[in-house]
Amino acid sequence: MVLDLLVDSVINKGEYLEYDLTLPQEKVRELTDTAVVHINAGVSKLRKLFLVEDLVDSIKFAVGLWTLTYIGAWFNGLTLFILGLIALFTLPKVYENNKTQIDQNWGIAKAKIAEITSKLTAALPVGGKKDSKDKEQ
Repeated sequence: MVLDLLVDSVINKGEYLEYDLTLPQEKVRELTDTAVVHINAGVSKLRKLFLVEDLVDSIKFAVGLWTLTYIGAWFNGLTLFILGLIALFTLPKVYENNKTQIDQNWGIAKAKIAEITSKLTAALPVGGKKDSKDKEQ
């Protein structure tokens, strides 16, 4: 059975030779332009984070990196990949079943984060985006 399929695919390879495998130039240019836009936006954001243009965002970035070092120390990369794959297929169903409770708690968490961020921005005038605009005026 398997041998027959293998022999048929070798003998009937003419149909595979008829496929057009060339890439259209317009599509390649379009995808390249889109990739360049995304890369430039990412590099710009990283520059802002590393050069501390906004102190609050840079602190969030540093805390995120610090957290990732501990997660990386606790788990193997393959374990994280498998857990991510499981979460990819599980979390949508969990959200679908518990949408109201998750939305309520998410709203509370967002409000607390916004409150802490505004307090931090007010306490650290160096990192505030609004303060730098006020100085220019």
